[in-house]
Amino acid sequence: MQLEAEELRARGGRSVALQALETQASLLPYALAVFVVSLPIYVWAGSHAPNAGLMAGSFAIFACAWGLFYWATNWLKRSGAREDASRRSKVHIAGGLVWAIAVAQIAAFADGAGPVRDILMLIAVAAAVLVIFFTAPYLESLLLVGFAAAAGPLFFLLRSPADHSLLQLSLGALALALALALMLNRVLRRQFAMAAERETMMAERAERMEQARRIAQSKSDLVATLSHEIRNGLTGVAHVLGAAAGRSGRAAPSREQLSAALDAANDLIAVLNTTLDSETAEAGRLAVDPRPIDVVALVRDLTLLHRPNAAAKGLELSVHVAPELTIAEAGAAIADALRARQILANLIGNALKFTLRGRVEARIELVSPTRIAIEVADTGPGLAPEELEAAFEPFNRIARTSAGTSGAGLGLSLSRQLARLMGGDLSAHSAVGVGSCFRLELPFNEAAEPLREAPSSADAIVSPENHRRLRVLVAEDDSLNAAMLRAVIEQLGHQVVHAIDGRRAVDLAKVCEFDLLMIDGRMPNLDGPAAIGAIRALPIDVARVPIVAVIGGDAEEAQECLAAGADAVLRKPVSVAAVARAVADAVAIDRIPSSVRAIA
Repeated sequence: MQLEAEELRARGGRSVALQALETQASLLPYALAVFVVSLPIYVWAGSHAPNAGLMAGSFAIFACAWGLFYWATNWLKRSGAREDASRRSKVHIAGGLVWAIAVAQIAAFADGAGPVRDILMLIAVAAAVLVIFFTAPYLESLLLVGFAAAAGPLFFLLRSPADHSLLQLSLGALALALALALMLNRVLRRQFAMAAERETMMAERAERMEQARRIAQSKSDLVATLSHEIRNGLTGVAHVLGAAAGRSGRAAPSREQLSAALDAANDLIAVLNTTLDSETAEAGRLAVDPRPIDVVALVRDLTLLHRPNAAAKGLELSVHVAPELTIAEAGAAIADALRARQILANLIGNALKFTLRGRVEARIELVSPTRIAIEVADTGPGLAPEELEAAFEPFNRIARTSAGTSGAGLGLSLSRQLARLMGGDLSAHSAVGVGSCFRLELPFNEAAEPLREAPSSADAIVSPENHRRLRVLVAEDDSLNAAMLRAVIEQLGHQVVHAIDGRRAVDLAKVCEFDLLMIDGRMPNLDGPAAIGAIRALPIDVARVPIVAVIGGDAEEAQECLAAGADAVLRKPVSVAAVARAVADAVAIDRIPSSVRAIA
């Protein structure tokens, strides 16, 4: 904020200086008019002087001054010259000093003019007053040029003791001119400051209007994208469900139809999750937790997960790891494991989605001792430079390559935002008809050891040899969300007790024994953080029971729940794997009794 304030002050000062210089430049035509009117008077008076030949020096200086004037006028017509305050001020001061020299030369000519000395000296004083007036708008020029112009006549008047009365008259005229010029300059500077402030306010208003326009456009794109994706996805699911319910009068849907409906529903969930993440990132509320991770294991896990999809399309999916990363204790990438997985899953998924034949390869290599790169290359349709640039823009899908595929056009823009939040970057290069290569760079630490997966994984929770039936309290005010969460937990083999709000959850925790608490972050009567805090404050064993906060995706909400005492965070909409992972992470906390910790 301090830097912004200093920048605004500097911008305002520069605007005031430019306005002063512009005002001074606008007076030049009037200076020319005064010169035209005064020149005959000067020539007439100078013609009566015995040293009239010295008047030629005045004309030479006048020629130099007006030559500088015309050069400055043409220079101002160039692009950017008017905005160069530093050079403009030097040109203005140089031009003013030339006229100050001309005034001094007139005074020198008057000093030896004999009978017309007083007249010519008064003309020199008048010329100095005119120079002071025409330099008044710009303070630096006034202080330098004004005093320089007054110095010439005063020097020659002080040399002659007989010019006492003329000296007093000249001193009074020059002092009055300087005082009035300083007053005029103060008034003008105040007006310039007000104009500069008005310009700043107008620029801020224009910027805010542009920001509001971008937000409105973003919301419009969001609504249009979601409307299209939701309508298409739900329409397909509704047709299959209608067939399953027998409303169409036809046979029950086939396994392929059910699989297609499930894919449509999963695509819809992915679009919504990506959209929520993108909006959260745009608002600056998306948080990451960089830690040492094993990128090689992560990429291999994702390629194994996507291999069936690649095989179904007849594509080769492979991984190439640089030799220096295959040795033990090779270091670790520093990133948020969940977000890194999200980025790489998006890159590999896109490569498989848009590649019709050929191969997709993931390459991992060290760029430097502090940087690791993961490249995902494909033999797809490729993108032109302008298409590649547009692909990273939110809600922008390349029509040439995206026809017939689902998505909101947010994956790449969100992935780049996530990469930069983790201290890395996401770039790409592509060629039409050849393929594309997307490159994710992340920070790397040669001395770090990647965090290993604890044995309390999702598989361990549901495996027969480790399975133990848990008694789980679910606090959720939304009946549909509660039913979904109950179904998932019961699918994992656990027992569920439901509380409709936070107050009821605290009351049940006081009288019942639970192995795990799953509490919604936003509830009536008593919200999630307050309920978690109240349970942690109970003087009974339930205060040590693991708690999973179920949130709607807000990073601030997650921080509040964790600060209140939650052990893990689960974001809606829930899935079996996500719930199993959250339960496993929560029950592995050391605060729980050994009887419960044994299931991990």
